[in-house]
Amino acid sequence: MQTFVNVFLGFFIFESVGTVPIPDTIIYDSEFYDIPLEELPHSFIYDENKQFDPVEAEVGTALPSIIQERYSSAPLTEETEDEVSTPKLIDGSSAQGSGVLGPQTQDGLPTCLLCTCLGTTVYCDDRELDAVPPLPKKTTYFYSRYNRIRKISRNDFANLNNLKRIDLTANFISEIHKDAFRRLPQLQELVLCDNRIRQLPELPSTLTFLDVSKNRLGRKGIRNEAFKDLDELQHLYITDNNLDHIPLPLPESLQALHLQNNNIQEMHEDTFCKMRDFTYVRRALEDIRLDGNPINLSKTPYAYMCLPRLPVGNLI
Repeated sequence: MQTFVNVFLGFFIFESVGTVPIPDTIIYDSEFYDIPLEELPHSFIYDENKQFDPVEAEVGTALPSIIQERYSSAPLTEETEDEVSTPKLIDGSSAQGSGVLGPQTQDGLPTCLLCTCLGTTVYCDDRELDAVPPLPKKTTYFYSRYNRIRKISRNDFANLNNLKRIDLTANFISEIHKDAFRRLPQLQELVLCDNRIRQLPELPSTLTFLDVSKNRLGRKGIRNEAFKDLDELQHLYITDNNLDHIPLPLPESLQALHLQNNNIQEMHEDTFCKMRDFTYVRRALEDIRLDGNPINLSKTPYAYMCLPRLPVGNLI
């Protein structure tokens, strides 16, 4: 009996709910009743007695006209997107016409995408390069170590007037144009160690540091008086080059001279000092390395009288 009553009451409630009329929530003003929906000024709920508030518009309705105008404008073209997103080169100029992030390399890749550009420093270490890539004009420090560069051409560093340091350690360089570095007005440090260089090029007078260790200069790879006009040179490293002599004259500014592991067999008394001037003192040159050479330093004692320290090498 109880079950029959529960069923009857449930049926009654269902019928009551079903007969309740559902209010029509869509209200159109009679003025727009015959106009197609897409031509209405706003295809959201419209009430002539209520001001429209865009925030209260239902999800899925058309956007207000102000927002529609903003979205109806033409989409960004590829050029516009590039203009907005493209970073500047390290010299502050636009990258248009020269790749996304820098000048194009010979392979069509932007230098600063292939390498790493931080401020005015360009790092191209271990990138399997076979040539010096085009560099931004304001490059100050350039590192391209552990690559496969075989040749330095005349224009590889042309017009790079801010360049202060070049490091090309551990490449396959065997040929350097004689003017490749000479026209760089601010070059101070040049590192060419661990290559296959047979002839040292012309050097700018601004150099303070030169390292050409572990090359193949031999007895003819350094021209006569190659370092004479380098009045600011302080560190000169020419180790492991099969040299048979000390390249003279050496600038007065020199502080360190490393010539170990060569084939130097003799030294003159005026190599470092002035044989006729016993009052001459060369205080700057404090670090001379001649170890690993077939030379007996004890045979030329007067060659070191003007130096603050004796050279390092064989004294027997």
